[in-house]
Amino acid sequence: MSRPPVALTIAGSDSSGGAGLQADLKTFEALGVFGTSAVTLITAQNTVGVDAIEVLAPRLVVAQARAVFDDLPVAAVKLGALGNEAVIDAVADLVAAIEPPLVVDPVMISKHGHPLLPDAAARRLAERIVPRATVVTPNRHEAAALTGCAADTVDGAVEAARALRAMGPAAVVVTGVPTPDGRVVDVVATDGGVRRLEVARVPGEQLHGSGCTHSAAITAGLAHGRPLDDAIEAARAFTVAALQAAPGLGRGYGPLGHHAAGRAVDAAR
Repeated sequence: MSRPPVALTIAGSDSSGGAGLQADLKTFEALGVFGTSAVTLITAQNTVGVDAIEVLAPRLVVAQARAVFDDLPVAAVKLGALGNEAVIDAVADLVAAIEPPLVVDPVMISKHGHPLLPDAAARRLAERIVPRATVVTPNRHEAAALTGCAADTVDGAVEAARALRAMGPAAVVVTGVPTPDGRVVDVVATDGGVRRLEVARVPGEQLHGSGCTHSAAITAGLAHGRPLDDAIEAARAFTVAALQAAPGLGRGYGPLGHHAAGRAVDAAR
């Protein structure tokens, strides 16, 4: 058997398994990538809310990642929730010295509205992490926080995507922008310009970890060696399939169906 590509997620842990590094690892597995992880913070959460957060020491975060790099051929890296300025600085120094593509999901707030990154740390993320990224994947709220551009409309998201792109990343995907007719748009900005990926909104509230899943799917595509535009479009399709396959668990924002989505993607090939 051929060896699968390896991806590393540097992200927070979700005890309910729907978001964070758990969603990343499920996505990697569903898309034929061997997943590894470095935990940045631990949350006590479920589909209803976040009860507690503990950010790990920066040296421990970096030590986990270096242990992976020292032994495995990492083909792509994803950053999720980093927690505070000290971890951001440590991870920024780490990724400055790596070659694999870097996908940055600037996690700032949970699906339940719980803040996961202080304002000062968000500014540090924009200064030190975003410019090094291959792809940055904020939702509309995170894009607004990083740029100061209102991103609640497609035109606003286009402005925010261009502002983020000017910070240095090769590509920006502002996700989940609603349209007046009930559809959802991802705004993609690359050196080829700005385009819109539009799909019908998947009904219901089973969307916990959708941003994590989307950015992890891009990471998986890049680990497989896909061109950047192809990886972005394939990740969108996988995320929609995972939303449609949600198992209906929990009393709040339920998790996605990663493995069912992987089977659906395989069947469509």
